[in-house]
Amino acid sequence: MMSSPMGDVQAVRIEPIGLEGLLGMNGAPQGLVLFAHGSGSGRHSPRNNYVASGLRQAGLATLLLDLLRPDEEDDRAKVFDIPLLASRLLDATRWARQQRDIGQLPIGYFGASTGAGAALVAAAERTVNVGAVVSRGGRPDLAGPALARVRAPTLLIVGGLDTQVIELNKQAFAQLNCDKELTIVPGATHLFEEAGTLAQVLALAAGWFVRHLPAA
Repeated sequence: MMSSPMGDVQAVRIEPIGLEGLLGMNGAPQGLVLFAHGSGSGRHSPRNNYVASGLRQAGLATLLLDLLRPDEEDDRAKVFDIPLLASRLLDATRWARQQRDIGQLPIGYFGASTGAGAALVAAAERTVNVGAVVSRGGRPDLAGPALARVRAPTLLIVGGLDTQVIELNKQAFAQLNCDKELTIVPGATHLFEEAGTLAQVLALAAGWFVRHLPAA
């Protein structure tokens, strides 16, 4: 286990599907946030790890995971297979429920790019009781008909310069029948690489999870 002021992080293997993850905890967390990243990213993504460390400071446990195994990552069909990615996220959620230190924590999903579509499809599954969802530069539209079944409070965050994705988020937002917000971060492009923009994402996400997870 690696220890830092941002909390302890340990590599985990999610069985029986054999997915790799990074589980982080800091003190006694009030909830657990599972990360679903998009294509071309992974559990070591600097952006997602930045957000995860901030969420741990805010009192949440985090689980960054790769929804595809190494032998699947170059299969473009699987990279964009939203039902497959959602099923893997659900498998990871069920795994988390069986772990001693985190099994009783309310669960949230943080999805980026295509991972946001998978997170919303998974959140629509009634058997897992997801407490909150945050999408960063996501493609919630890829959740399709599942959007109308999501009951978890959902926050969609989009960069102000990411014009095409803003429109897709607006379309998805209209289909959500839950507590919801759509926030546009001025001056940010798709990856929130501009100075200060990712910090805004972190503040928004932390506030959303802290507000909604205790009630889950």
